[in-house]
Amino acid sequence: VGFMDVITIEKTDEHFRLLYDSKGRFTVHRISKAEASYKLCRVKHAQFGRGGVPYIATHDGRTIRYPDPDIKVNDTVLLDLETNKVKEFVHFEVGNLAMITGGANNGRVGTVVHRERHKGSFDIIHIQDAAGHKFATRMTNVFIIGKGNKPMVSLPKKKGIRLTILQEQAKIYGTAQPVAA
Repeated sequence: VGFMDVITIEKTDEHFRLLYDSKGRFTVHRISKAEASYKLCRVKHAQFGRGGVPYIATHDGRTIRYPDPDIKVNDTVLLDLETNKVKEFVHFEVGNLAMITGGANNGRVGTVVHRERHKGSFDIIHIQDAAGHKFATRMTNVFIIGKGNKPMVSLPKKKGIRLTILQEQAKIYGTAQPVAA
């Protein structure tokens, strides 16, 4: 079981999705039955196989033959778990909602603001979360989860916004801490 996988408990008719919380830990997030019928997959490779058959390989090891020709590497596809077919896809581009899946910002959610291209090195993606905080990470750590500001999957509590240590302390103790200037 890995990131974006759906877990179903038949006896209790409960459905869960494995996501990262805002602190970068795996969390089991309860979802509806309708949402449990699909998952998001990040495209790792888009190539031609034996006999010129086009295919894409996803982050979870799936190989999907004859995909839409517009699907490129780093895009996200919405995969129907019943038929293993691609329902829709979202391009990796500025303005889309993303979750960070690695590095120091693991679990944070925000909108892609800018992409720095570095030849011969890692591309850097700049992201801004809903609270207005900006951060940057490598392109390999970014997983697009929605078109525009609307996520395609429900998010765990805190919606991927990481609080500072002082904000968490104030929340725990119920007092407003003065911010040093």
